[in-house]
Amino acid sequence: MLKKDSLIKGTLILAAAALIVRFLGLFQRIPLDYMLGPAGQAAFNSANTIYLLLLTIATGGIPLSISRMISTRYALGRPGEAKRIYKAALMFGTVTGVLLATAMFVFAPAYERISKVPDSVLSLQAIAPALLLFPIIAMMRGYFQGRQIMSAGGISQIMEQILRLIGGIGLALIVLGWGWGDKYGAAAIAFGSVLGSIGAFSVMMWFWRKLKKQDQAEAVKSSAIEQDKLQSSNLPYRTIYKEIFRTSIPAVVTAMTVQFLYFFDMTLFMRLTQSFYNENSATRVLADYTTKAMGIAGIPPILAIALGASIIPVISSAFSLNNMKEVQRQSSLVMRIVCFTGVPVALLLTVASYSVTGLLFTSPGGSGTVAMLTAGAIFQITMMTSNSILYGLNQPKLPMNHTFIGLGLKVVSSIALAPVLGVYGLIIGSTICFIVITMLNIRAINKEVKLNVLGSKWVAYMVAIAVPALAGWGAEYGVLALTDAWANKLSYLAAGAVTSIVVGGLYIVLLAALRVITPEDVRSFPGPLRKVLNLILKPFYRKAV
Repeated sequence: MLKKDSLIKGTLILAAAALIVRFLGLFQRIPLDYMLGPAGQAAFNSANTIYLLLLTIATGGIPLSISRMISTRYALGRPGEAKRIYKAALMFGTVTGVLLATAMFVFAPAYERISKVPDSVLSLQAIAPALLLFPIIAMMRGYFQGRQIMSAGGISQIMEQILRLIGGIGLALIVLGWGWGDKYGAAAIAFGSVLGSIGAFSVMMWFWRKLKKQDQAEAVKSSAIEQDKLQSSNLPYRTIYKEIFRTSIPAVVTAMTVQFLYFFDMTLFMRLTQSFYNENSATRVLADYTTKAMGIAGIPPILAIALGASIIPVISSAFSLNNMKEVQRQSSLVMRIVCFTGVPVALLLTVASYSVTGLLFTSPGGSGTVAMLTAGAIFQITMMTSNSILYGLNQPKLPMNHTFIGLGLKVVSSIALAPVLGVYGLIIGSTICFIVITMLNIRAINKEVKLNVLGSKWVAYMVAIAVPALAGWGAEYGVLALTDAWANKLSYLAAGAVTSIVVGGLYIVLLAALRVITPEDVRSFPGPLRKVLNLILKPFYRKAV
C-alpha cells in the first residue's frame, strides 16, 4: 500500500533525489573526457544542452502547479476534478513531447549550421526521442506530489540517471570499440537519455498501477454518492490549462535561467569567439567549458536546490498566517546557511580547480575556466535561494521579471566581451546575470521583511573567506611543486587533499575566532547541520554550543 509522505519526509526525499541526480550527472561528464576528443565532447554537450533547455521550458514549473491543483481538489473532496486535471496534464505532456521530439530531430541540421559545432546532428537526433516521454513523466510526478507520494518522483529520477549513465557510456564503449569514431560515440552517450526516460517512465507506471488499485479498493467501500464524485467532473479543459499556465509560467522562466545561459554560450560560442580563437582552439576550449567547467560548477548549487525545496513551504506557511517575524527569521536563516556552507564549497573548488580538474579528467587543461565558472556559482546559489524566498512570499512574478533583466544583461555583455576575452567573456556575462538577479531579489525581499544575514559581521566574514583562499592557493602550488616527480593523479590528489584541509580548517577557525558564527547562530540551524557545527566549533568556545 502506498502511504502519503509528511511534509518533512517529502522534502527530504526530493532533496536527496536532487543530490543523487546532480552527482550522477557529474559522473556522466567525466568519462567524456577520457572517451571522446574535443569535437565529440562538443557534439554531445551541444545536444545535451539544447535538450535540457527544451525539457525545462516544457516542464519547468508545470509539475508544481499540477501538484498544487491535485492536492487542493483532494483536500476539498473533489477527486473527480483531480483525475480530470491529471488527464488534461497527460494530454498536454503527450502533445508537447511529440512536438518537441519532432522539432529537435528535424531541425538538428539547422542548429548545427547556426552553432557551427561539427558533427552534432547525430547527437541531437539521438537524444530527441527522450523528449517523447519526459513531459509525460513530469506530469505524472506532479500528480504523485499532489497525492503526497514523493517517493515516486524521487525514485524515478534516480533510475533515470542510473540508466542514462550506464546505458549511454556502455553503448559508447561498444560503438567506439567497433571503430566508428567520436561522432557515433557522442551520439551513443546522448542516446543514454532515451534509456533513462524509459526507466523513469517504467517506475512511474509501476506507482500509477499500484495507486490505481488502491483507489479502486477505496471506491468499493464508498457510497454511491461518493463514487459519483470520484468518477465524474465537467471541469472544462480550458479552465484547467488556464490555471496550470497562470501559476507555472513564472516558475518556468526562473527554472530555465542556467540552462538558457548554457544554451546561449553553446550555440553562439564559435561565432562570438571566432576573432579570439582559431577553429581548433575554439573546439578544444568549448569542450573544456562544457565538459569540465559546467560539470564541476554544478556541484555547489546542490545545496541551494535542497534549501529551495525545503524553505518554500516553511516561508509560505508563515506568510499565509501573517507571521512576518517568522518569515524574516526563516529568510535570514536560509541566506545565512548559504553563506556559511554553500559559498565555501564554491570557494574550495575555485581555489583547487587545477588539482580537481587534473584528478577528475585527463588533464588540468581548462582549469582556469573551471575556476571562473565555479566562482560565479556563488552568485548562482544566492540567486536560486532568493528566488525560493520570493516564491514563499507568494510573489513568483518578481523573480521572473528579474530573470528577464538578468538574461538581457547576459546577452549584451557576452556579445561585447566574448570577442575580446573568449570564454571568460561569456562567463563574466553569466556572473553579471546572477549578481543582478540576486540584488533585485534581495531588494524585493527587503520591502517585505528586512533580511539580517550577517549584520555587522560582513567584514569579518570576507576576511574568513579571503585568508583561506590565499592560503589554499599557496598550499596547492607548494604541494604540486613537491610532488612533481609523482604520478600525475597522485600529485593532483595530494594537492587537492591538502588544499581542502587548509581552506576548510582555516575557514572554520576564522569563523569562530572572528565570531562570525556564534553559539546562537548554531542553535538556529536545522538539526543535522547543528549537530555537525556543534562538533566542529565546540573547541573554539568556552561554553558548549
